[in-house]
Amino acid sequence: MRIVIAGMGDVGHHLAKELSKESHDIIAIDVDQQRLAYTDSMSDVLTLNGSSTSITTLKEAKIDKADLFIAVTSSEESNVSSAIIAKKLGAKKTIARIANAEYLSTENGIDFKEIGIDFMIYPEELAAHETVNLIKRTAATDLLEFEGGKLSVMGIRLDKNAPVINKTLTEVAHEYPHVDFRIVAIYRNFRTIIPSGKDKFLVNDQVFVITKPEGIEMILKLAGKENLKFDNIMILGGSKIGRMVAQLLEDSMSVKLIESDEDKTFLLASDLPDTLVIHGDGRDIDLLAQEGIIDVDAFVAVTEDAETNIITCLMAKHLGVKKAIALVDKADYVPLTQTIGLDSLINKKLIAANNILQFIRRGEVLAQTVLEGIDSQIFEYDAQPNSPITKKPVKDLDFPREAIIGGIIRKDKSYIAVGDTQINPGDKVVIFSLPSGVKKIEKFFKT
Repeated sequence: MRIVIAGMGDVGHHLAKELSKESHDIIAIDVDQQRLAYTDSMSDVLTLNGSSTSITTLKEAKIDKADLFIAVTSSEESNVSSAIIAKKLGAKKTIARIANAEYLSTENGIDFKEIGIDFMIYPEELAAHETVNLIKRTAATDLLEFEGGKLSVMGIRLDKNAPVINKTLTEVAHEYPHVDFRIVAIYRNFRTIIPSGKDKFLVNDQVFVITKPEGIEMILKLAGKENLKFDNIMILGGSKIGRMVAQLLEDSMSVKLIESDEDKTFLLASDLPDTLVIHGDGRDIDLLAQEGIIDVDAFVAVTEDAETNIITCLMAKHLGVKKAIALVDKADYVPLTQTIGLDSLINKKLIAANNILQFIRRGEVLAQTVLEGIDSQIFEYDAQPNSPITKKPVKDLDFPREAIIGGIIRKDKSYIAVGDTQINPGDKVVIFSLPSGVKKIEKFFKT
């Protein structure tokens, strides 16, 4: 595909880096030459200095030959305008990053596809839903669900009291033969491992496991975790994300939201009738103590300042809060989750980029995501008739060592993949892969 990306901030750079690995022709546009130089040094892309709203610049990028135009600059107005112009100049599909929730409303009376925008991405909403999912699945560091939860990939950090510590995967499988699960990756010391039966579980490993709904409770026990029910949540920051998290949770949980801006506090209180909105500085440990932080189950910090979010979450963990989630603005912070003692770091730009990648990879690929901070990807493929993946049992497929088949969904039932599993046409197949295995996987699903 020929893909033109406007905006080489974190979202655009991540997209360019991932897509250039897959032999797409990538053209990057930005008004900042330094950003382009950084992208050019990291990715095999063609860079173009100029504005994405300039017809001259878009024609120079040969937009009429583009299969896809992606506008992810920091300006919503530029993204919307350039996507419309690009479509009029001949781009087959367009994507625009937005910062206004009303554009996604079905009640606004505007069909954006009619005016040239095929897909809109709203990072703040995506980050809010990711945060809520992590709160509801209390013990998980990461959670991905396929086909409405028929299969789930959970990231769990192993405590020292976990029953599986110092045991190999083979030993655990023999000891718990009736549990439907498969370990698809282990993240240890900043390295992602696609495990074999001889690999051992160690303290502080972040383990990624694919399981069916009925296996989740047992998986948590094996990891030394409890899936506690959270009832009390404290949110620091009345940003768009903080507001949306409160809206999504206030009907089912007791929610407190702390905001430092007095005027914004009054607006939040009127918009969130079932949330207790408090005016104050969330960095003040006395205020947090006064508002009962030691009694809350989860603490979510989503201010505009990443350092404030990290520090207050560390304070919350020190005071005994079971789960702390911090919003960070730099993708480089995300791998530090394991080393600094936080449960989860959320980066809205990476979440947005991953959702755009899912849109691009439709076809045999039904869904795709990159786990934040982990050098790996998860795919959901549709097994086509006569494709190589359907010709032999899993153990005889000569599947690349950098990837692992986790499970399949067949009609309304889910199955964990084992050596004798036979994949049938029409099955949805969930695969975990290191970047080096992505191109090798594709050939198994080509007819």
